[in-house]
Amino acid sequence: MTKFIYATAGALAAILISASASQAEDLVFTLTNKTKGTLERFYTSPVGIDEWEEDVFGDDVLGPGESIEITIADGRAVCKYDMRFEFTEDSDFEDLEDAQDLCEMGSYTITAR
Repeated sequence: MTKFIYATAGALAAILISASASQAEDLVFTLTNKTKGTLERFYTSPVGIDEWEEDVFGDDVLGPGESIEITIADGRAVCKYDMRFEFTEDSDFEDLEDAQDLCEMGSYTITAR
């Protein structure tokens, strides 16, 4: 009887761990720059976190009219992210911030304000 209880508990734990892991899927969306400026840095962070994650672009930039597929693979099971967009100095655009539910989006377009 004791072996049955341990086996059942072990199976239940495996199911719960598997369910948690499947909820932490990568967030994928297309980012489009519809401004006349060059987007130099793009940061994300789950809503409620006070610090930005690393620059998503790394050494890349996103020029006017360009699009890029973004994957956020941070292992978190959250959908709402703060986003920060920083343009090159010669673009004459102020940095922009926004918050979105990225699970609901297939794309995000930056436009001049």
